Amino acid sequence: MALSKEVVKKVAISYAYVAIWISLSFTVIVYNKYILDPKLYDWPFPISLTMIHMAFCSSLAYLLVRVLQVVEPVTNMTREFYLRNVVPIGALYALSLWFSNSAYIYLSVSFIQMLKALMPVAVYSIGISFRKETFRSNTMANMVSITLGVAIAAYGEAKFNGFGVFLQLGAVAFEATRLVLIQILLTSAGIKLNPITSLYYVAPCCFVFLTLPWAVMEMPKLIGTSSFHFDFLIFGTNSLCAFALNLAVFLLVGKTSALTMNVAGVVKDWLLIAFSWSVIKDTVTPVNLFGYGIAFLGVAYYNHAKLQAMKAAEEAKTAKASQAGDEEAGKLLEEKELKKGEEYEKKSEEKN
Repeated sequence: MALSKEVVKKVAISYAYVAIWISLSFTVIVYNKYILDPKLYDWPFPISLTMIHMAFCSSLAYLLVRVLQVVEPVTNMTREFYLRNVVPIGALYALSLWFSNSAYIYLSVSFIQMLKALMPVAVYSIGISFRKETFRSNTMANMVSITLGVAIAAYGEAKFNGFGVFLQLGAVAFEATRLVLIQILLTSAGIKLNPITSLYYVAPCCFVFLTLPWAVMEMPKLIGTSSFHFDFLIFGTNSLCAFALNLAVFLLVGKTSALTMNVAGVVKDWLLIAFSWSVIKDTVTPVNLFGYGIAFLGVAYYNHAKLQAMKAAEEAKTAKASQAGDEEAGKLLEEKELKKGEEYEKKSEEKN
């Protein structure tokens, strides 16, 4: 009975982490849409919003890492390594956030979630080009099915905006490249960053990269908007939600797995589509849903294949360790028998 209670407790905690992550991710997406959409809060400055997030997250990450020491910094992070390996990732992250936030001005929340289904396609394609993924015809066929599904969903979009689609696809491409470069530049070097240390190292250079486009594109407009006043409640709570989301990712992946987060992400996407249709009153057509359904099945199969590959790799690793153990035991037994033989021969010689 005690074991049963322990299992139930672990499952309940896992579900709680999933629920927290879905809630916060949901909140950040809808909140950003609310701030940037001209029909809602009407503050169409995506670079400024991203810079506010980065400044807030950098400050809190510094507090957690350096002052409160809740999370340990990376010990072997030299200045040269930071400039060569972390800064390019920060630049891609800045572009990804800038483009994805800009897309909220032109596209509905539901359609943006449908376009995000292309992320596995982008990661796999870029992974092949960087030789981090192996080309497989069945995987590529699945990627084609996801792309086809998203294309059908785009065809059925009631309020299609070409520039908005360009921005969101650009955000997907930058984010996919960032994920691949993390494997190449950081993981291969033995550097592992959790969401808190990621913000500590990456958020400041994101802020710096965004200052130039902000100075050219948004600063003159903000200066010319005499009626604007900084709403600490709106932007403060929005930034806090964005930082809390990173903490939730840290907890979810740490206590469950990255695959759990992928599955939870699919649930979140469907909830956002339903919310966008029922509350925000965005138009979701049957063709939208049909196309996204095809893409959804492709993404689900991709996650399933990834899980099977992870299981196979783990089993192979276990089998190899077991084989190595058996070989070591065999060697020890052989040495023991040889030693016995030598002792027997020695005793026989002493008797003679």
